[in-house]
Amino acid sequence: MRLLPALLSVLLLAAGCRVAAPADPTGAPAVPATFAQPTADTTSTGRQPWRQFFQDPALTALIDTALRQNLDLQVALQRVESARANYLARRGALLPTVAAAASAGADRYGRYTLNGVGNFDTNLSPNIDGQQRIPGPVTPEFFVGLRSSWEIDIWGKLKLRRQAAYLRVLASEQGRHLVTTNVVAEVARLYYELLTADNQLAVLDRNISLQREALKLMRIQKQAGRANELAVQQFAAQVARTESLLHEARQRVTEAETGLNQLLGRYQQPITRGQPLPGQVLPERLSAGVPASALLRRPDVRQAELELQATRADVAAARAAFLPSLTLTPYVGFNSYRTGTLFDPSSLAYGALAGLTGPLLNRAQFRADFRLATAGSYEAYYRYQQSLQTGFREVVNGLQGLENYRAAAAARQQEVELLTKAVTTSNKLFVAGYATYLEVITAQRSVLEAELSLAESRQRQLLQSVSLYRALGGGWQ
Repeated sequence: MRLLPALLSVLLLAAGCRVAAPADPTGAPAVPATFAQPTADTTSTGRQPWRQFFQDPALTALIDTALRQNLDLQVALQRVESARANYLARRGALLPTVAAAASAGADRYGRYTLNGVGNFDTNLSPNIDGQQRIPGPVTPEFFVGLRSSWEIDIWGKLKLRRQAAYLRVLASEQGRHLVTTNVVAEVARLYYELLTADNQLAVLDRNISLQREALKLMRIQKQAGRANELAVQQFAAQVARTESLLHEARQRVTEAETGLNQLLGRYQQPITRGQPLPGQVLPERLSAGVPASALLRRPDVRQAELELQATRADVAAARAAFLPSLTLTPYVGFNSYRTGTLFDPSSLAYGALAGLTGPLLNRAQFRADFRLATAGSYEAYYRYQQSLQTGFREVVNGLQGLENYRAAAAARQQEVELLTKAVTTSNKLFVAGYATYLEVITAQRSVLEAELSLAESRQRQLLQSVSLYRALGGGWQ
């Protein structure tokens, strides 16, 4: 009982030597109230499931296949399992460990040692006979039973580590949602790129046919003396240039198809298309919602927030590591120096040891762990702020870009219509002798470039809607 006050004194002294908590990191600016819109929306498009956001059944079928077979998602799932395994280990540290033990040993004690003299003297006692006599000169010892070890979490260190592990399980789940969001957006992006390449292929095929007819007509006019070889060469060069663009578009189709197949977790297969590029339907208006709630739907923001909470638990656990730890090591079993009496009831042995240990000298490892945990906490805080700022920037760019690309596509459409009429006019004027062949070539080249640019404008408009949907935290539901 005299040891109890001494132990309590040690504990109180250790409690007085607790390491001070680190200072809070530098404050960050508050999240703005709106996304720089005239009126703030109360709901966010990010809440809409991807099956409702994407109207093309062929695209939704591709996304569904990707979410089942994509290898990045399989890797993310294993990261979740790893985090869960770590949580199980941290949770098990709070419970006592019990192990079955069986040991056998032998010792030859020196004649001038405590055990050597004691064993010899014991065997001379008239109270010792038979199986109680200690074998010699080599003394065996056998034990069969249970041994246990249990660290009493008096400072909450183990609970804090368990809490950090649990928060990282939740963070890994958000990481999986982040991969899901990226896979959905990437499938949509490559699908729209494929439709754009298909559209450009159709435009190039149609223009090549028209240019070949024009080349054929120019050769006839040369034979009739109404055109020279230079005009024929100019028209032939234009056909060759358009054919080169056709081959480049075919390569873009191949790259988009192979990229989609890889996202779908498979080797090369035909990609089913839905509506062509001009028939793709876009939402009339994408609402962003209030930044404070819209950004918190993003998996990367949620993951960063959970990681921040986990690192704070790491810091608290590192502080608690400076304090003494109390460990109980009980045992129970059969102990004897003769196998014949090992399982005799008289051989039953049990005991327990309570140990209080704490760092006094050379606490460099504990200080290093504390500084490492503190630096990790600061880093997690800044990453969280960084994810908020990145999300805000992406939403603002998406909102403005969607409107700008919609207006750009409308202007491109008007340009194509005017240049198409210009081609017809130039052909009529050339036949009537009021326009040169260069004017015809220029008109044909201009409408071709305008049609290709219109396809790219429509693509950028579609991709901007996908980027905004992802920026608002949509796609993982």
